[in-house]
Amino acid sequence: MGKTWPALAVTADGVDRDLALAAADDYTPTAVEERDDGIRIFFSSAESRDRALVALSSRFAATSIDVDDEDWARRSQLDLPPIAVGRIVVHSALPAPPALPAPPAHSGRIDIVIPPSMGFGTGHHATTRLCLAALQRLGLRDKVVLDAGTGSGLLAIAAAKLGAARAIGIDDDRDAIQAAKENLEFNTVTNVEFVVGDLLKDALPAADVVVANLTGGLVVRAATRLVAAASRGGVLIVSGVLAAERDEIRRAFANQTFVEDVKEDEWLAFTIRC
Repeated sequence: MGKTWPALAVTADGVDRDLALAAADDYTPTAVEERDDGIRIFFSSAESRDRALVALSSRFAATSIDVDDEDWARRSQLDLPPIAVGRIVVHSALPAPPALPAPPAHSGRIDIVIPPSMGFGTGHHATTRLCLAALQRLGLRDKVVLDAGTGSGLLAIAAAKLGAARAIGIDDDRDAIQAAKENLEFNTVTNVEFVVGDLLKDALPAADVVVANLTGGLVVRAATRLVAAASRGGVLIVSGVLAAERDEIRRAFANQTFVEDVKEDEWLAFTIRC
């Protein structure tokens, strides 16, 4: 048997996916799989999964499971259509996007390939789209960008393609970092580095722009470190935040300047000047 993935099966008719994920967000969830009878939430360790079970069991029909199919992520995402966010089009096709008509030279379209993996970030979740849009509203030319909690590496790769001088992606999930490094092979960028690192413990590199698509709880806990990572006068983009968590984010960054917050469905992304 190959590697197993610690997970919770959350089953119920009409289960509120976002509420279940919000309840689990303090326990390092790494991926979610939609199923006919609910969702599976995957975790970085069995210990995190078991603690999340205690938190969720009073509100949801949740069961602790170990998934021994390493291929579930690839199979579950094979048919994902391309996602367009501004100039960026994200493809999940392997090993390269399908042949597309060449866009006009002035279109500026940016194609990115992110094959399915355990690393979060295919562009199909609202929070990823919000971050991609926010990055495009900034001038990244010659900037250093830090992607905290990089997952699949999509945001770091997008930053490089948008003109950043350098992009660094960090994540405490070694499997996600491995997948992110492999994703560099599908995209023509050479100025992106992916490293294993703990957002709450390890030193963060200084950057002109810091993007953190995490969870509301983790954003609040890491607020001081995220601000410190942004160079003086730098910009911080945070997402993974539910609309109900807006006030908590505002309090956590009360000493900074909020440039905008944008909502899609029940999710928010904030652009903050440090």
